[in-house]
Amino acid sequence: MRRGTEGLELDSREYALLAAEAAAEKKAGDIVVLGVAELLVVTDYFVIATGNTDRQVKAIADEVVERLKTAGLRPVGIEGEREARWILVDFIDVVVHVFRPEQREFYRLEKLWSDAERVPLPEEIAEDARA
Repeated sequence: MRRGTEGLELDSREYALLAAEAAAEKKAGDIVVLGVAELLVVTDYFVIATGNTDRQVKAIADEVVERLKTAGLRPVGIEGEREARWILVDFIDVVVHVFRPEQREFYRLEKLWSDAERVPLPEEIAEDARA
């Protein structure tokens, strides 16, 4: 558990859902949160989202970084920013993947990790992701 901005303890799942919320606010599509702790030793959650353009992919990733920084969690690494076709943001316990549609279809992380727990999104996040 890590301390959030309001002195509350946030766990990995809450950070993953906060990342999903930030992505939804930047109009990311098809947001999925996978609990991979039982399958991987390096992280607890994957957050996967899609942006339609390179600019949107970058904006989604930037919003996730800012939102989690505000909550007290800083990334240890960011990959793919220059090309902005697949940006990976590593927060250790949470890894965020923001894809262009072509890259998401090609890499198919949800299929690769199909044994992972699919975390239900709160309705307001799910609604934003569908809009």
